[in-house]
Amino acid sequence: MFAALRRLSVRQWSLAGLAFCVLMMLVALGLEHIGGLEPCPLCIFQRIAVLSAAAVFIVAAIHNPQGRLGPVIYGGLLLAAVLGGIGVAARHVWLQSLPPDQVPSCGPGLGYMVDVLPMQDVVAMVLSGSGECAEIDFLLLGISLPGWTLIGFIMLALAPLGILYRSVRGLWP
Repeated sequence: MFAALRRLSVRQWSLAGLAFCVLMMLVALGLEHIGGLEPCPLCIFQRIAVLSAAAVFIVAAIHNPQGRLGPVIYGGLLLAAVLGGIGVAARHVWLQSLPPDQVPSCGPGLGYMVDVLPMQDVVAMVLSGSGECAEIDFLLLGISLPGWTLIGFIMLALAPLGILYRSVRGLWP
């Protein structure tokens, strides 16, 4: 099985990663538009991380670089996007685990912050969390949506790691 994974091209890894990104976005949009769950600011940032990874997966699949440099660049960009998503999702899970008296107070909405504040301040305020991000609206098998998103990002990390492994495997005997 591992021999088969080592033979996958950058295009194949990228298409698999892209398919997983599409699945993650379909679930998120389905829960929002069909299930009626409104995304909080941290949820929006997690979606941005998924879309960022998807964009790089598309370019990598189209380009299908050979050799070592191209796959290392794509693998690094993908890993950065996925690690950003892991960080935001982990922060969201942590906020949800806080006792109610330690949850940050609710701040202004994301739309208002984007309109009024510089982007650096918006990012800092969103990542500091707010009360709405600490609410648990949905559980599946005892795991909240940010917990499932964290699991999804960890699984998604396999694609850039596969691309990176494929590009450097010839460096070792």
